[in-house]
Amino acid sequence: MIQRFVYTARPLSTPVDFMTAFVYTPLEAPLWPLMNKFYRAHQSSMKASKDAQLWVAREEEIIAGLCLRAMAQGFWLTGLFVAPAWRGQGVAAALVKAAVSTCEGPVWLFCDPQLQGFYERLGFCLAADLPYVLHERLVRYQRNKAMIAMSLEPTLECPQPVPETALQ
Repeated sequence: MIQRFVYTARPLSTPVDFMTAFVYTPLEAPLWPLMNKFYRAHQSSMKASKDAQLWVAREEEIIAGLCLRAMAQGFWLTGLFVAPAWRGQGVAAALVKAAVSTCEGPVWLFCDPQLQGFYERLGFCLAADLPYVLHERLVRYQRNKAMIAMSLEPTLECPQPVPETALQ
């Protein structure tokens, strides 16, 4: 059964009175080449993985996408990309929420440290423990750029930071 999620938003360049309904859904296998076409059209270096679940946000065309790859009793979220005209409208958050809502088990991702707050608002925490295969990748990626690992455990709440006054 394919789950479909519908939300309403508008592109930044569109007048306020014009709203668009998006569909957030897995991309069916015969349509997978459309994901790489979407990435290429926006000069993104991301690539869709054929061994992953591909999720898209669609208006008429694909306006955002991500990949969820099964890994180590969980899923690795990669390739989150939103077309520039649709950024800042909640498309990425809605797509991530729709995709991870179908996952049984933890979801891990790597991101720039500046995106930590975005993912925390979606329920992700800094990953304290990564599967070995992801830990190896993270170490390799960190050689070239700042990168952090985050995770979403379906049954756990993120630990709340201890106020500095409580540490004294």
